[in-house]
Amino acid sequence: MNATRLTSHVSRGLLVTLALAGLTACGGGGRPASDLAASQVTTIGVNSYLWRAALEAVSFAPLLQADSAGGVIVTDWYANPDNPGERIKLTVSILDQDLRADAVRVAASRQVSQGGTWVDAPVQAATVQKLESIILTKARDLRRQAVS
Repeated sequence: MNATRLTSHVSRGLLVTLALAGLTACGGGGRPASDLAASQVTTIGVNSYLWRAALEAVSFAPLLQADSAGGVIVTDWYANPDNPGERIKLTVSILDQDLRADAVRVAASRQVSQGGTWVDAPVQAATVQKLESIILTKARDLRRQAVS
Protein backbone atom coordinates (compact mmCIF):
# COMPACT_ATOMS: atom_id res chain seq x y z
CA MET A 1 0.00 0.00 0.00
CA ASN A 2 1.52 3.33 -0.97
CA ALA A 3 1.83 6.20 1.50
CA THR A 4 -1.05 8.22 -0.01
CA ARG A 5 -3.49 5.30 0.15
CA LEU A 6 -2.26 4.45 3.65
CA THR A 7 -2.78 8.00 4.88
CA SER A 8 -6.27 8.02 3.34
CA HIS A 9 -7.05 4.66 4.96
CA VAL A 10 -5.81 5.84 8.36
CA SER A 11 -7.77 9.10 8.01
CA ARG A 12 -10.97 7.16 7.29
CA GLY A 13 -10.28 4.96 10.31
CA LEU A 14 -9.84 8.01 12.50
CA LEU A 15 -13.11 9.50 11.23
CA VAL A 16 -14.91 6.26 12.13
CA THR A 17 -13.23 6.30 15.55
CA LEU A 18 -14.25 9.91 16.18
CA ALA A 19 -17.80 9.23 15.00
CA LEU A 20 -18.06 6.30 17.38
CA ALA A 21 -16.78 8.49 20.21
CA GLY A 22 -20.15 10.20 20.27
CA LEU A 23 -21.90 6.84 20.55
CA THR A 24 -19.78 5.74 23.51
CA ALA A 25 -20.17 8.97 25.48
CA CYS A 26 -22.58 7.43 28.00
CA GLY A 27 -20.04 4.99 29.53
CA GLY A 28 -16.43 5.04 30.53
CA GLY A 29 -15.80 5.13 34.25
CA GLY A 30 -14.40 8.65 34.27
CA ARG A 31 -12.29 8.45 31.10
CA PRO A 32 -13.17 10.88 28.29
CA ALA A 33 -15.31 9.26 25.58
CA SER A 34 -12.69 10.06 22.94
CA ASP A 35 -10.11 8.06 24.91
CA LEU A 36 -12.46 5.09 25.01
CA ALA A 37 -13.13 5.38 21.31
CA ALA A 38 -9.43 5.53 20.48
CA SER A 39 -8.53 2.64 22.72
CA GLN A 40 -11.47 0.27 22.30
CA VAL A 41 -12.59 0.66 18.68
CA THR A 42 -10.55 -1.83 16.70
CA THR A 43 -10.73 -0.07 13.35
CA ILE A 44 -6.95 -0.03 13.15
CA GLY A 45 -6.01 -2.31 16.06
CA VAL A 46 -3.84 0.15 18.01
CA ASN A 47 -4.18 3.60 19.52
CA SER A 48 -5.16 5.85 16.64
CA TYR A 49 -3.37 8.92 18.02
CA LEU A 50 -0.07 7.05 18.36
CA TRP A 51 -0.54 5.48 14.93
CA ARG A 52 -1.15 8.80 13.18
CA ALA A 53 1.68 10.50 15.08
CA ALA A 54 4.10 7.70 14.19
CA LEU A 55 3.16 7.84 10.51
CA GLU A 56 3.72 11.58 10.51
CA ALA A 57 7.03 11.31 12.37
CA VAL A 58 8.54 8.89 9.84
CA SER A 59 6.91 10.46 6.77
CA PHE A 60 10.30 11.77 5.59
CA ALA A 61 11.36 8.20 4.73
CA PRO A 62 9.77 5.79 2.24
CA LEU A 63 7.54 3.17 3.86
CA LEU A 64 8.22 -0.54 3.42
CA GLN A 65 5.46 -1.79 5.71
CA ALA A 66 2.61 -0.25 7.66
CA ASP A 67 0.50 -2.80 9.53
CA SER A 68 -2.20 -0.94 11.42
CA ALA A 69 -3.63 -4.14 12.93
CA GLY A 70 -0.28 -5.13 14.42
CA GLY A 71 0.93 -1.57 14.99
CA VAL A 72 4.19 -1.85 13.06
CA ILE A 73 5.69 0.73 10.69
CA VAL A 74 8.92 -0.07 8.85
CA THR A 75 10.70 2.46 6.65
CA ASP A 76 13.12 1.79 3.86
CA TRP A 77 16.64 3.18 4.03
CA TYR A 78 16.69 6.97 3.99
CA ALA A 79 19.73 9.11 3.23
CA ASN A 80 19.55 12.80 4.07
CA PRO A 81 20.43 14.77 0.91
CA ASP A 82 22.74 16.93 3.06
CA ASN A 83 24.64 13.81 4.22
CA PRO A 84 24.42 11.13 1.47
CA GLY A 85 27.17 9.02 3.06
CA GLU A 86 24.88 7.98 5.89
CA ARG A 87 21.46 6.31 5.88
CA ILE A 88 18.92 5.15 8.45
CA LYS A 89 16.07 2.67 8.62
CA LEU A 90 13.35 2.84 11.29
CA THR A 91 10.88 0.44 12.83
CA VAL A 92 8.11 1.89 14.98
CA SER A 93 5.96 -0.43 17.09
CA ILE A 94 2.74 0.67 18.76
CA LEU A 95 2.33 -1.74 21.67
CA ASP A 96 -1.01 -0.81 23.24
CA GLN A 97 -4.47 0.52 22.53
CA ASP A 98 -4.03 3.20 25.19
CA LEU A 99 -2.11 6.45 24.77
CA ARG A 100 0.76 5.76 27.18
CA ALA A 101 4.45 6.61 27.15
CA ASP A 102 5.45 2.94 27.12
CA ALA A 103 3.12 2.13 24.22
CA VAL A 104 5.55 3.21 21.50
CA ARG A 105 8.96 1.75 20.68
CA VAL A 106 11.36 2.88 17.99
CA ALA A 107 14.26 0.82 16.67
CA ALA A 108 16.77 2.37 14.29
CA SER A 109 19.50 0.99 12.08
CA ARG A 110 22.25 3.21 10.70
CA GLN A 111 24.79 2.61 7.97
CA VAL A 112 27.67 4.68 6.63
CA SER A 113 29.26 4.45 3.22
CA GLN A 114 32.86 3.19 3.29
CA GLY A 115 34.61 2.56 0.00
CA GLY A 116 31.33 2.31 -1.89
CA THR A 117 29.71 -0.24 0.45
CA TRP A 118 27.31 0.32 3.31
CA VAL A 119 28.65 -0.63 6.73
CA ASP A 120 26.57 -0.88 9.92
CA ALA A 121 27.19 1.90 12.41
CA PRO A 122 25.90 2.54 15.93
CA VAL A 123 22.80 4.61 16.58
CA GLN A 124 22.85 6.97 19.52
CA ALA A 125 20.22 6.07 22.12
CA ALA A 126 19.26 9.74 22.29
CA THR A 127 18.18 9.62 18.64
CA VAL A 128 15.67 6.83 19.29
CA GLN A 129 14.45 8.49 22.49
CA LYS A 130 13.96 11.81 20.66
CA LEU A 131 11.85 10.15 17.96
CA GLU A 132 9.73 8.39 20.60
CA SER A 133 9.25 11.73 22.34
CA ILE A 134 8.20 13.41 19.07
CA ILE A 135 5.62 10.67 18.45
CA LEU A 136 4.21 10.91 21.98
CA THR A 137 4.00 14.71 21.87
CA LYS A 138 2.22 14.65 18.51
CA ALA A 139 -0.17 11.92 19.72
CA ARG A 140 -1.07 13.97 22.79
CA ASP A 141 -1.67 17.02 20.59
CA LEU A 142 -3.96 14.97 18.32
CA ARG A 143 -5.89 13.74 21.37
CA ARG A 144 -6.28 17.29 22.73
CA GLN A 145 -7.61 18.45 19.36
CA ALA A 146 -10.12 15.59 19.25
CA VAL A 147 -11.35 16.20 22.81
CA SER A 148 -11.78 19.97 22.28
